[in-house]
Amino acid sequence: MNVLIIEDEKPAARRLNRMLAELDIEVQQMLHSVEESLNWLQNNQHPDLIFLDIQLSDGLSFEIFEEIDVKSAIIFTTAYDEYALKAFKLNSIDYLLKPLDEDELKVAVDKFKENQPKKSDVQVNLDDIRKLLVNPVDRKFKKRISIKVGQHIKIINIDEIECFYSENKATYIHTSENRNYLLDGSLENWQEQLDSEKFFRVNRTFIININSIKDIIAYSNSRLKLILNTYQDSEIIVSRERVKDFKNWIE
Repeated sequence: MNVLIIEDEKPAARRLNRMLAELDIEVQQMLHSVEESLNWLQNNQHPDLIFLDIQLSDGLSFEIFEEIDVKSAIIFTTAYDEYALKAFKLNSIDYLLKPLDEDELKVAVDKFKENQPKKSDVQVNLDDIRKLLVNPVDRKFKKRISIKVGQHIKIINIDEIECFYSENKATYIHTSENRNYLLDGSLENWQEQLDSEKFFRVNRTFIININSIKDIIAYSNSRLKLILNTYQDSEIIVSRERVKDFKNWIE
C-alpha cells in the first residue's frame, strides 16, 4: 500500500510518517502546500491513500480537488472543532483528529484495508463540507475565557489577549495588562475557537491578535518580525510560508 502525506507542519508530517512506518506502511512522499501537491499529483501515479490536512500553508486542501481528479482514498487529519467534524460524520468521510493517536490511526488504516476503495468519493460531498468548514453560519467564537489563578477564577475578554503561544509543551496567553497565564488545551485547539478575522497563527508557536500589533518589520529570508504592544519575551516571526496569507489577513 502506497501512502501520500499532505501536511503543512513538517514535524507533524514526520511524526505521522514514523507512525505509519511502525504499521509497515510505505510513505511515497510528504508534501506541505496546495501548490506542491498539485505539481506532484500531476506528475506522479496517485497513491492508494492520502492523509490530508485541511488547512495548508497556501490555502485549503480542497483546492487540490478543484484542479485534479484525485484517484486515491482520503483520510483527513484535522484540528477542527466538534461542529466542523459533524460535516465529516454526515458525509461518511474518515478523519483523524490532531494530535494523532496511534490506536486511532491503526483503526483508520485497518478500515481502509478492509474496504479497499478503488477511488475516493470525496468530490461528491466536497462542496457541502467546504461550506460547513469555511463559513459555518451557526459557529460561535470565544468571547471570553476563564482562568484559575490560585483559588480564584479570572475572566478575561478575548479582545484583551495579545497572543496565544506555546512553550515547553504548554499553552499560554499574554494579555494587554502584560501578564501571562497558563491555559488548558493545545494551541491547535484554541486556534479553532478564535475568530480568524481577529486572530492569525503566524507560526507553530504564536497566534496573534491583529489589534495587538505595534509594528511590522521586514526580516531575513522574506519573513516578517512582529512587535506587539506589551509582549517582549521572545521574537515573533511570521514564517515564510505564511507571509502571503498574513499580508492578506491584515488588509
